[in-house]
Amino acid sequence: MKLSKEEIIDALSKWNQAWDMYDLDGVMALFHKDIIFDNWTGGQAKGKENLHKAWDPWFKNNQGFKFTGEDTFIDVDEQKVLYQWHLDWPSMEKGYEGKLETRRGIDVMHFENGKIVQKLTYSKTTIEIEGKKVKLLAGLSG
Repeated sequence: MKLSKEEIIDALSKWNQAWDMYDLDGVMALFHKDIIFDNWTGGQAKGKENLHKAWDPWFKNNQGFKFTGEDTFIDVDEQKVLYQWHLDWPSMEKGYEGKLETRRGIDVMHFENGKIVQKLTYSKTTIEIEGKKVKLLAGLSG
């Protein structure tokens, strides 16, 4: 089953509403049972159940996050979406813990049978905290 552009837009709209309400089950509803999720740190979760387990503590403990969509590109024929976003949340960066951080990135999402089967997340290596640019150096030296 291929989704139309309008169906993808509607699904992403409902998905974003679930994120805004910290509704993990609502977020998970758009994922295929065989989802492969690569996050911006290089971590990976395979399968809907494993992704739910990985995100559960984040949803329970970090209800200060807010994703805002900036741009969306949809390839209906290939059932792929490029979603540009920024994330505002309490920072976990050393020396900035709890201060408002803004992080920008993109998701490359592949749909199969109306669900996201692959989600690849990429983030800039510079974030903004208190109006200042902060370079993320973790993991860049090795």
